[in-house]
Amino acid sequence: MSEFISRKRFLVFAILTGMLAVYIIAVYGSLAVKDVPQSVSRSNELVRGTIVDRNGKPLAVSTNFYHLSVTPSAVHQVELTAEVLASVLQMEPNLIAQSIRDSSRVFYLKKHLDEAQYSILKELISQNKLTGLRFDKIPGRVYPENDLAAQLIGFMGDDGEGLAGIEYSMQRDLAPKLSPNPEEVRDGQNVYLTIDANLQYKLEKIALNAMESTQAESVMMVAAHGKTGEILSYISLPSVDLNQYRTSTVEQRQDRPAVMAYEPGSVFKVFSVASFFDAGLISRNETFVCDGSYDVSTANGERVRITCLDRHGPITAEQALQYSCNDALAQMSAKMNSEFFINKLRELGFGSKTGVNLPGETAGLVKSPSDKLWSGRSKPTISIGQEISVSALQMVRATTAITNRGVPLELSVVSRITDRDNKDVLVHSPKAGTRVFTEATAAYILECMKSTAQVGTGHRAALGDISIGVKTGTAQMIDTTTGGYSDTDFISNCIAVFPAEDPQIILYIVITKAKGETYAGRIVAPVVAEAADVIIDHLGLSREGAASLAHSGLISVPAGTLPEILGVLPDFTGIPKRNLTALLVRDDLNVVIYGDGYVVSQNPPVGTPVTEGMTIEFYLE
Repeated sequence: MSEFISRKRFLVFAILTGMLAVYIIAVYGSLAVKDVPQSVSRSNELVRGTIVDRNGKPLAVSTNFYHLSVTPSAVHQVELTAEVLASVLQMEPNLIAQSIRDSSRVFYLKKHLDEAQYSILKELISQNKLTGLRFDKIPGRVYPENDLAAQLIGFMGDDGEGLAGIEYSMQRDLAPKLSPNPEEVRDGQNVYLTIDANLQYKLEKIALNAMESTQAESVMMVAAHGKTGEILSYISLPSVDLNQYRTSTVEQRQDRPAVMAYEPGSVFKVFSVASFFDAGLISRNETFVCDGSYDVSTANGERVRITCLDRHGPITAEQALQYSCNDALAQMSAKMNSEFFINKLRELGFGSKTGVNLPGETAGLVKSPSDKLWSGRSKPTISIGQEISVSALQMVRATTAITNRGVPLELSVVSRITDRDNKDVLVHSPKAGTRVFTEATAAYILECMKSTAQVGTGHRAALGDISIGVKTGTAQMIDTTTGGYSDTDFISNCIAVFPAEDPQIILYIVITKAKGETYAGRIVAPVVAEAADVIIDHLGLSREGAASLAHSGLISVPAGTLPEILGVLPDFTGIPKRNLTALLVRDDLNVVIYGDGYVVSQNPPVGTPVTEGMTIEFYLE
C-alpha cells in the first residue's frame, strides 16, 4: 500500500461502506414488506367526458390512438419490416424501407392508428420478430356522427386539449381532474348539448341542398326555443368530418354563426320598428309616404339620400315591413334621438357577445353618435340594417325579446353536465335579461311579421296550416378589395318565428354569396318553410286551427273586365289570374304573379302613383 492508502484508512473506508450497504438493504427491505399506497396519479385510467345531444346520443367519445415510431439503427430487417407493415399502414413497402434507411433519428412512421390497427400490427411484429418499432399510446376522440354539428362540437388535439367548439370551451369540465388529494381526482364530466341530433341531421340536409341549389359560398341555420333560449339546431356549411379534422380547410372549420360579423340588411328592420313603436314615436295607423327615396339635408348641410326598391306610396309601419320599405324606415328613424336608438339596440344585445359557450365569438359592431365615423346618414342607414355588423347568434338572441314578450333570453348550447355516474352536476335553466320592449310592442311586431308571411316579401315562407311570422333581408357585402359594397356578393337572410301568436321556435337562415337570384324572399324564404315544416313535425307542434290565411272558400268575382291603370293603381282584389295575363305584355310595367286563383292582395297598394317601369306584385289564392 502507498503512504496515503494506509491499512487504517482502508479499514475505516470498508467499515463505512459496509454500514451504507446495510442501511440501503434495511430501507429497501422495509419498503418491500410495507403495503404499497395507491398512486394519486391515475392519468392512464382517467377518461375524458363524453359530448352527447340533449337525448344522450353520443357525439364525441374517448378512445386511444397509437403513434408507430421507428428507431432506424435498431431495425435489423428493413425489407421484411417494410413488407409486414405496408398492408396495415396502407403505404408502399419501398417508401417505408426508404424512410428507414434515410433517417438517422427516431421518427413516427404513422400516427393516429386505431385499436384495430394497433392490435394487428402488434401481433405481426411479434410473429416476425421485428425490431426497432415502438407504439406510443395517446388519448383520442371518435366522433360517431362525423360532420354532424361539427363546428359546435369542435375537436380535441393529441395532448388532450380541446382545439375548437365545445371541446375547447368546456375543456375544464370534459378533461379529467388530477390532484395530489386522491379524493379530488375524477374522470371528465359529460356534456349534454341542447341540440337534437336527429333534428340536426334533417335540417343539415335541407341546408346543404339550399347551398347546392343556390351555388352559395356558405349557409348558416340556427333554430332556438323562443321561451328558453336553448339552441335546437346549429348549422354552419361547408362543414368538416371531425374524424378527418387535421386535413380540413379553414372554410370547413369556421364557426360562422358565432364568429362571422356582417350587415344583415332589411331583416334588421324588425328591431328598428319595435324600437320606434315601443318609444311611442309611431302608431299602428300612422302613414309614411314612400316616393322611392329618402332625401334630406341635415342642419350642417350634409345631404342624406337612401333609395327604396319601389314607390310604395302612403304606408303604415306594418306595411313598411311587409314591403321592406327603406324610405318609410328612414322617416321613422328621424323621430328618434340617436343616442336612445343606439342604446335600445345595445339592450337587444347588438355590439356585445351573446355569452354562448363557444370560442372566438364576435361582438359585432354598433356605432355611437360620438364616433368619428358617425354621419347624418348613420341612424337611418342603421335602421335598415346597414352600417352595423351582427352575428347570427345576436340576431337569434335579439329575436327572443319578441318571442318572450319583450324580455330577451340568454342563449345556451349546453343542456346539462353530468359526472361519470350520470348524476347531474349542472342543469340549464332559462336566464332572462332586462325587459327591452313592452308586451304590447312584442305582440305588435309578431302581427307585423305574421302579415309579412301572408302578403309581404316573406310569403314564400308561409306554411298554410300553422301561422308563421317572418322578415327577409338582402344586403350587399363589403368588397375587401375596394372597401365599398360589392355588386355581386350578397347576404340573403330570413328570421322566422312560429306559431306566430305565441312563438315556440325561432329559425334564422343565412345564405352567403348565392349565384344568380339573391333576393332573400325568393331563395331563403322557401328554405324557411321547408325547415319549419320539419321542425314542427319533429317536435310534434300542433297544426290544428292554426291556418295562416282563412276565408269562407267563396270569392266574389266582380263583373266586368280588368281595371284600367291610369294615374294611380286600382284595386285588383278578386280578379282571376287569366285576366291578369293581359298585363304581362305591357312594356311600361313589370308584373309579377304569385300563386293561382284570384287576387287577394297587391303590392304596391291601391292608390299608389303609377310610374313607368314600376313593379306590381299580385298574390293569388
